[in-house]
Amino acid sequence: MTGGGGERDAASDRGGDLAALRGADDAAVYQPAEDSGLLAEAAVAEAHGRVLEVGTGSGWVAERVATERDLDVVGSDLNPHAARQARERGVEAVVADLLSPFRADAFDAVCFNPPYLPTDPDNEWDDWMEHALSGGESGRELIEPFLADVGRVLAPDGVVLLLVSSLTGYDEVLALVEDAGFDHEPVVEESFPFETLTVLALRRA
Repeated sequence: MTGGGGERDAASDRGGDLAALRGADDAAVYQPAEDSGLLAEAAVAEAHGRVLEVGTGSGWVAERVATERDLDVVGSDLNPHAARQARERGVEAVVADLLSPFRADAFDAVCFNPPYLPTDPDNEWDDWMEHALSGGESGRELIEPFLADVGRVLAPDGVVLLLVSSLTGYDEVLALVEDAGFDHEPVVEESFPFETLTVLALRRA
């Protein structure tokens, strides 16, 4: 009897540990919001072949694309809590800094909802949620290296689906897109009280 009780106590402790871990993940991982919904809508419409979602967060967008289009989708995120949560959704997810681990021409579609909030360096709070939200002083700190490298991993007829906020500087992002050698067209767009969100489809010029 004592041994059985000990086993139950141990199982209860493990269950509590897992619940605490899931709670920590939720607090540290960006959860689906309006921008996620727009990216998912665009990706379901435009993605094809093998798909990568950079900054997958909870994996919600990747899961929708995989389910609604029956496509092979990979998620990547710098945040290990996010990669774990995405895997719990059934998404193949890896811990990665943007596109660094992926080989050339690996994906037919690449989706990215970047951290885009312009943030004063004095107000950075240095945790996983900041990494999910802050785009540095310009709001484009992650967009610039992403655009500089995404052509490497994109198949010749591939498409990039990039979410852009008016807070980030729409025209400035378009200039970066063109400098990277892409044509661009809006797929979906929605205005909110403080910003307009647009998902651009980028294809090689």
